[in-house]
Amino acid sequence: MPRFSFIFALLIIPFSLFSQGLLQDKTTFTRQDTLRGSITPQRAWWDVTYYHLDISVNPDTKFIKGKNTVSYTVIKPSNELQIDLQAPLKITAAIQNGKPLAIRHDGHAHFITLAENQKIGNVYSVDVYYEGHPKEAKNAPWDGGFSWKKDANGNHFVATSCQGLGASIWWPNKDHMYDEVDSMDISVTVPKGLMNISNGRLQSIIQNKTTTTYNWTVKNPINNYGVNVNIGDYVHFSEVYPGENGPLDMDYYVLRDNLQKAKIHFKDAPRMMQAFEHWFGPYPFYEDGFKLVEVPYLGMEHQSSVTYGNQYKKGYLGNDLSGTGWGLKFDFIIIHEAGHEWFANNITNKDIADMWIHEGFTAYSENLFVDYYYGKEAAADYVIGTRKRIRNDKPLIGPYNVNKEGSSDMYYKGANMLHTLRQLVQNDEKWRQILRGMNTEFYHKTVTTQQIENYIIAQSGLDLAAFFDQYLRETNIPTLEYSISNGRLKYRWHEVVSGFKMPILVTLNGTEQWLYPNTTWQTMALPTPNPSLTINRNFYINVKPQ
Repeated sequence: MPRFSFIFALLIIPFSLFSQGLLQDKTTFTRQDTLRGSITPQRAWWDVTYYHLDISVNPDTKFIKGKNTVSYTVIKPSNELQIDLQAPLKITAAIQNGKPLAIRHDGHAHFITLAENQKIGNVYSVDVYYEGHPKEAKNAPWDGGFSWKKDANGNHFVATSCQGLGASIWWPNKDHMYDEVDSMDISVTVPKGLMNISNGRLQSIIQNKTTTTYNWTVKNPINNYGVNVNIGDYVHFSEVYPGENGPLDMDYYVLRDNLQKAKIHFKDAPRMMQAFEHWFGPYPFYEDGFKLVEVPYLGMEHQSSVTYGNQYKKGYLGNDLSGTGWGLKFDFIIIHEAGHEWFANNITNKDIADMWIHEGFTAYSENLFVDYYYGKEAAADYVIGTRKRIRNDKPLIGPYNVNKEGSSDMYYKGANMLHTLRQLVQNDEKWRQILRGMNTEFYHKTVTTQQIENYIIAQSGLDLAAFFDQYLRETNIPTLEYSISNGRLKYRWHEVVSGFKMPILVTLNGTEQWLYPNTTWQTMALPTPNPSLTINRNFYINVKPQ
């Protein structure tokens, strides 16, 4: 975000590269941070099962009004329920079984006292009514909220984005990543002449006197920030992709003037699907289809409703983030944001502190897209080219329970960590099956870093505990120190955590071989007094000759 000011100046930051949490480098946290970022007692006793978000949007006045029906299963005894909604929006009422309920407000957290006994195992619903002028995004999607824009023809062009900032910036919900709603209906009423595109599949369109209501249904679990509203003078085209799980509907909604260019440019979408189903397994949301929706900001990984604003250019707004040329072979936003369907939307972090799971794997997906179409060496060029963007300023994992992610290095340090890990696995098909297996093992689940680590360790058969500690929880990257003298090679790892002993691939006098350094000096005899030594470039390390 702004701390990468030089990158911002060049307009070369991927859209979700930095979310709202990175606007401030907090070292202390408030009660509001804890209420937002932790599993409070008022959240822990109920499991959200269904939402029906039913709102009207008035672009002329920038005003929204409506309700969210929240259905939940009781898992512990309690009668106080936390719903989140951020100012300046206001909850106007909460009603259960026709009875208004008392609401205690604590900043952005609102505690609803339920009148009837909440029996364990039963399913209940509460209607939460709200209204107001939602926060207007100043620099979407990094500073999220509602984007109130107009297209070239003067038509309203409106969209939401809220990663990090939280879905409660525009609609009331249980705004914590750990508990995804199982299914959802989204009804949005807009002025006549405009369309609303949201997640899932369109169920019906209701024509009112001066407005139109669009009803969408999401059949799969969905994270809160993945829910979106997109309003504009849209036109639609589609195709059916022959996917691993059968025919997959791929729908595209673009501004009227952009239809012809979109039909050509969006050919990257089925290319993406082919590559990612190969590497990661079947698209996780066949029941909801896949959509690309044009928006007035750069883009976002909204589930089954991926938003697009890359100006119909290859790369990132026409720039190659890797500096190698390979980044101009594809539209960055289509590939990166759609990659999040597997990592962020299918596999979702329980706590935003573990956001590297979303961003590290998805930044790495760019490399795998290049690999699929242009080969392994091209892919290595690409991911290695992104290393110049890594700062090693903070650990990739952030502080837990306060809605705070780790370093922005989670993108390209995360990608290069995974690229290094691929080398350690030493078998590309085994590595592919690990990635596919993750999307099966954690299908539609929320996870912790430890679960991801444990899975990769178990499936690879490698001792990777110190490896993950080094790359995820420390700022230093491993330094390989070595010297060659009197026909002997001396080497060790330096600036590493205790127990770090990652093997490294080198080429000695034209012959490739593995070394097995640890933190103590080791020596080996060399066939010649002064051989050539090359460290394999695919390992993300520092090298320090003595």
